[in-house]
Amino acid sequence: MSSKWTRLAKGLAIAAAIGWTQASAAEEIVVSNYGVNANGMPFAVAQAKGFFKQQGVDITGILSSDGGGTTIRTLVNGNLVYGEANPSAVVIAIQQGADLKIVSDNVQTVDEFIWAVKPDSPIKTPADIKGKKIGYTNPRSTSQALSVLILQKLGLKPTDAELVKTGGFGEGIVALDLGAVDIAPIPEPLWSLSKGKYRAVIVASNFLPPLDNVVGVTTAKALATRGDTIKAIIRARRQAVDYIYAHPDESAEIIAKAYNMAPEIAKSVVQNLTAPNRPNLRYWGPGSFNVKAMDSMMEAQRVVGALKGDVDWSKIIDESQLPDDLKSKH
Repeated sequence: MSSKWTRLAKGLAIAAAIGWTQASAAEEIVVSNYGVNANGMPFAVAQAKGFFKQQGVDITGILSSDGGGTTIRTLVNGNLVYGEANPSAVVIAIQQGADLKIVSDNVQTVDEFIWAVKPDSPIKTPADIKGKKIGYTNPRSTSQALSVLILQKLGLKPTDAELVKTGGFGEGIVALDLGAVDIAPIPEPLWSLSKGKYRAVIVASNFLPPLDNVVGVTTAKALATRGDTIKAIIRARRQAVDYIYAHPDESAEIIAKAYNMAPEIAKSVVQNLTAPNRPNLRYWGPGSFNVKAMDSMMEAQRVVGALKGDVDWSKIIDESQLPDDLKSKH
């Protein structure tokens, strides 16, 4: 081959390499409580099964945070393209001036929550919590809001029981053991880890309505400049969700490694959360929006003072990155 054609071939190879690098640029995403809570488990499956790469994006890292505002700060300060966070945290950040958009609705229930007691507790039914001490993690937390909702559904006032701050779910179990509270929230995967020691009294999946749990969020800048990447992430997560429901045992093995938990615990978590507890509504959703569930969660957050004012979803939700079959039908 002549030197001219050799140079041309090298030039084409370099150009192709540059084009491939741009098309598959490495990205990191941030997921609230990844490696700890159940909401982010589909991302572990998407990573392990190569779904991100299949959809055209190279996710080199899934960052974890302790949820809420920390996730939003990591997203914005790290110039990341996508995060998963509680919708109230996103709304609060927007109210404070952050230029964010919600691009997918990932978990539309709080069905990972169980309220449990010690085996010998006199609390046998939800109504028995009247006059008792109910644990919750921290002021303005989801667990506090859900405790208030439970009392409301029972026709009780917030003063009809004593809400006790424990500082965390693990700490809540300790408080339960010590008798500092009479009943405590034990969400998955903590429930699968400790359910043999406690008795479930209130199970969110058959007691509470759908309440939006986590959403996919991005910055307006990323939405304008990196839309193809956002679309690919949403597609890969959806692919992982479908895989979990079709292959729960294999998915549990993947999750066990990513979350550093015993395989039998991961299998219990997946079995509990993929059980058909609600008609036409799965715990892990494909990304389509449930505005009613979002409104219900916002109302719960208002009750405990975590959120103020009305929410205009039309200014916050952007469905342009969803697959066409997941977009709202207007």
